[in-house]
Amino acid sequence: MGLLSNRIDRSSLKPGDHIYSWRTAYIYAHHGIYVGDDRVIHFTRRGQEVGTGTVLDLILVSSGPSRNHTHCPTCVPPNEGHGVVSSCLNCFLAGGVLYRFEYSVNAAHFLAKARGGTCTLAVSDPNDVVVHRANHLLQNGFGCYDVFKNNCEDFAIYCKTGLLVLEGRTMGQSGQAVSIIGGPIAAVLSTPMRLVTTNIYGMAATAVGVYCASRYATDIGMRADVAKVEVEDLTRRLSVGLFQVIEPPVAA
Repeated sequence: MGLLSNRIDRSSLKPGDHIYSWRTAYIYAHHGIYVGDDRVIHFTRRGQEVGTGTVLDLILVSSGPSRNHTHCPTCVPPNEGHGVVSSCLNCFLAGGVLYRFEYSVNAAHFLAKARGGTCTLAVSDPNDVVVHRANHLLQNGFGCYDVFKNNCEDFAIYCKTGLLVLEGRTMGQSGQAVSIIGGPIAAVLSTPMRLVTTNIYGMAATAVGVYCASRYATDIGMRADVAKVEVEDLTRRLSVGLFQVIEPPVAA
């Protein structure tokens, strides 16, 4: 692993690792938590889901295993009530390459990774805590799947950090979602530069700067609107329809 690639060998995997594999010509990556014994727990579009209402719903369907593929005898059949599933590593990778998501990276390293969804400035919790969260969510679910607000990367990052965005209407912590949204936003925001300069290189530099700033500001390790939430409390709130994290009252 390093600045250019997070690719790893299977022999280096440890329980609690956040892993991912690219799908559909590197348009999107599927993320999960390796829990040992060749097993990966991950969040898919197999259960309840909230689509984007755009063409992305067709493109990003590859974020989970196809319903039509031959069933693997070693994998646990998915619970149709929610999208958290346990798969063998081969089924999770679906023929793709294995990568490990990085935590506690510095700002320079984070910004050097032009593509979101590969690293974060946030600090990971101990591996045994990560595995406990993943197993608990396997039994209880992680809410409705949403490409931009509650996807497979959000699931894996929560398992690793226990952090959730406070306001349910705010975009989730997914770095690749920011990448998908950030590019067009950067292009739009850089458009006023045409009034200042017609230099294509200057406009491109501005767009890149806006994109990098948006990625940095929305990273889960930098956001101010997050809180640490115990997994048991999270699933209790999900079961009664409370998706927002409610801060406890401050004693007078």
